[in-house]
Amino acid sequence: MTAQRPRWRAALAVTSVLLTATACGNAGGSKDAAAPVKIGLVASLSGVYQAVGQDMRDGFQLYLDLHHGQLGGRPVDLVVADEGAGPATAAPAATKLVKQNQVVALTGLVGGDSVAAVAPIATAAHVPLVGANARPTLKDVSHFWTSSYMSTDPGAAIAGYIHDTVKGPVYAIGPDYQGGYDELSGFTDAFTKAGGTLANPGGKTTFTPFPQTTDFLPYLAKIAASGAKAVYTFYAGSAAVAFVKQYAQSDARSIPLYAAGFLTEGGVLDAEGPAAQGINTVLNYSPDLDNAANRTFVSSWKAKHDSLPTTFAMASYDAAAILDHAIAAITGPVTPQAINTQIGRLGQIDSPRGPWQFNSAHAPVQKWYLRRVAADGRSVSNTVLQTLTTLG
Repeated sequence: MTAQRPRWRAALAVTSVLLTATACGNAGGSKDAAAPVKIGLVASLSGVYQAVGQDMRDGFQLYLDLHHGQLGGRPVDLVVADEGAGPATAAPAATKLVKQNQVVALTGLVGGDSVAAVAPIATAAHVPLVGANARPTLKDVSHFWTSSYMSTDPGAAIAGYIHDTVKGPVYAIGPDYQGGYDELSGFTDAFTKAGGTLANPGGKTTFTPFPQTTDFLPYLAKIAASGAKAVYTFYAGSAAVAFVKQYAQSDARSIPLYAAGFLTEGGVLDAEGPAAQGINTVLNYSPDLDNAANRTFVSSWKAKHDSLPTTFAMASYDAAAILDHAIAAITGPVTPQAINTQIGRLGQIDSPRGPWQFNSAHAPVQKWYLRRVAADGRSVSNTVLQTLTTLG
């Protein structure tokens, strides 16, 4: 099977021709082509990560809007469920989508612990799950794919740069849950392997109770007294806003702050305002990347939402593209196993982040970028400074 190569800027007329040709080639004929394809999307639409979940939902929907509500030439019935705060609500939501709604594919999931809970459900039902955010290490990825990144990747991508740039020990701090463990271990493992030293007591990352920690000042006072020459962290959502604002007011404010890009991504940056200026982050995407696919994505997003898209929206947009091209390659009924098989045959994906492809672990081989928050008129924005590395 020839590898499918998404062409994000294809004219609508060309897209229509390609989709019609695919539909005509289906064994089920026009009746099969007209049958809606039911896709389930699970994302946090309430709680701490509500903004992230909304971006993921809207990113997937934007792709559908630009493709006439179709994937692979088939009309789509998108069934959205609330992931809530984590596995306790994500798992039953996914179970309902699989067993009651009988979706042929799942996507979404904000939290790594939600992924760990939902992946076995999808695998047992032989339903492909295209995760669109952080992914922990999984034993069985036969039906799991991610359009975003491995949870350890951001820290691993910037560790070498920080080691070469910062002359002295670095303090590592993050939230006390699976995503925080993965994000921080990605950094500390690579940083210490490169010869770096942690300023934390005992040389071990400091983890703050999640989600109850809203006062970071006691932790920041310890950082200021630690002798650290820089800080590396991972927080997202409302915790990121609290951390950044308090950091700017604390005795640690003169210590350079590095972070996984979620600390200053999307709406949280608007809430942080000037307090975020000067923060260096690492991420697999930025709206100012200069490529054709990104220009189309950014302009379409801005026209609909009057804001810049986030990495969360981009990864979900790519998840829709993955399913689009997998379904287009099916020459018979659109079944979960047929979709899963065709995802495994996809080649390079022309994404707003730049071209990428799946590795053997079903995760992206992609570039990571160093960004810095800088003044942008009356507001602040993330600006790409350089490409750090390619991981995958």
